[in-house]
Amino acid sequence: MPAALITNSAQQQNATAQHGVVLVVDFGAQYAQLIARKVREAGVYSEIVSCRITAEEITSYTLEDGQSIAVKGLLLSGGPKSVHVAQAPMLRPEIYELGIPILGICYGAQLLAHNLGGAVNRSGRGEYGSTDLKLHSSGQLLRNLTDTQPVWMSHFDAITQAPANCFITASTADSPVAAFENPEQAIYGVQFHPEVAHTPNGKSVIERFVHDVCGCAPNWTLDSIIEESINSIKSKVGPSKQAICGLSGGVDSAVAGALAHRALGERLTCVFVDTGLLRAGEGEQVAETFKRNMGAELVHIDAGERFLTKLQGVTNPETKRTIIGELFIRVFEEAASELTEADFLVQGTLYPDVIESGTQHAAKIKSHHNVGGLPDDLKFELIEPLDRLFKDEVRQVGEALGLPWEIVHRQPFPGPGLAVRVIGEVTAEKVALLQQADAIVREEIQRAHPDGAIWQYFAVLPDVRTVGVMGDERSYAHLIVIRAVTSEDAMTADWARLDSELLAKMSNRIINEVPHINRVAYDITSKPPGTIEWE
Repeated sequence: MPAALITNSAQQQNATAQHGVVLVVDFGAQYAQLIARKVREAGVYSEIVSCRITAEEITSYTLEDGQSIAVKGLLLSGGPKSVHVAQAPMLRPEIYELGIPILGICYGAQLLAHNLGGAVNRSGRGEYGSTDLKLHSSGQLLRNLTDTQPVWMSHFDAITQAPANCFITASTADSPVAAFENPEQAIYGVQFHPEVAHTPNGKSVIERFVHDVCGCAPNWTLDSIIEESINSIKSKVGPSKQAICGLSGGVDSAVAGALAHRALGERLTCVFVDTGLLRAGEGEQVAETFKRNMGAELVHIDAGERFLTKLQGVTNPETKRTIIGELFIRVFEEAASELTEADFLVQGTLYPDVIESGTQHAAKIKSHHNVGGLPDDLKFELIEPLDRLFKDEVRQVGEALGLPWEIVHRQPFPGPGLAVRVIGEVTAEKVALLQQADAIVREEIQRAHPDGAIWQYFAVLPDVRTVGVMGDERSYAHLIVIRAVTSEDAMTADWARLDSELLAKMSNRIINEVPHINRVAYDITSKPPGTIEWE
């Protein structure tokens, strides 16, 4: 996100006049959300939509709050299919007639060629990984770049003929049409992936498309985000009604609460529900830190026994999320009836939560606590000031609002808490074991990596027991799995290459200090294909 902030009214009016959205049309790409992030880093607001979107939906596009917004450009993502296979995802033909600039990436570029008079064929070999791109003509997107440069490829089919009236701007050894343009019709395509870090100049390609081709001003800034969020909350709640904010212990709900407090002041009551499923000592820490720094009214409710009772015998992760989400709301309702006449509930739903939980434009990956677990008879009207933001954007907003480091940089933590890190049935005993093991993992990794280079790290308690030998006797005890990943925004993640001595130290401490644990493993799965959490 650009560091420069909009500060005066003239700039704000100019930003509003050029306000718009660039849509990422998702064809099943693993990098669709990363493309949207890169557009936002260029200072332009972006959302992800399904390839099933219609021309009418584009011309009358609205945000979740019902606000109309002009679509200034379309980015067609990559995808796992070939344009030649049956039921390959396609773009509706009438969309090409809207006159909105289009940039196709990988599959998206092949689709443009396939639909608009070009040709896509199989050359017998694909391109995967770093590849040298040779420029023939700089065009608009590749101008001022060196004649040969590395780009990241991931495809089997190749574009062998550019779309009608498009000229070729670059090629590789195995892709005769690696980039093409038609500035008059605003059609652009690149076979490589400009959104990944492995394409060093990819950022400039995306910036030139959204700024120069789409005509979008870089007005998606911290100031504009905060101002729009506060004004939206004020408008929704009105001048006299009250709201309640559910704090879960994570950065998302804390930032949502801070925005709501800026908007509503004393008309906001924050309720921190301690589910008994938080990390060791976290309930007390969150309550103390929030009271000290926010100045908002805070009610701390210890509901641990209620949550554990509701979870007895439950093993399905989706059922866990639903139970916890509904009980959260019931506790909020009870608190609201006793404390205030609140009509609104503020919560920290993020944009990835909305995408992963499934919308009209995205398939469901898993239900999120803030999205999938809400009861149908919810007594509040929801306010979700962060539902258009990614995690890193939320942290930046938190810093701009003056929240302390220990809140803003708290590790991501799932809404259902340790209930989805205890695999299988959740019991008080299992939670206690996991809290102890998790505290050791966090303590040792924080000591070894104080720079925060490791994005997220925690312990998991799978629903298995293993045979071991402890004190010359046979043991049959629990397994602990350590999970640590590196990431920028949690859309993609790689397992952290932790030092073997650090892994050995954590394993030794866990087995010696935590009862009923006789084995420790390390998860080396990246996202994709896995998710960061186990459930």
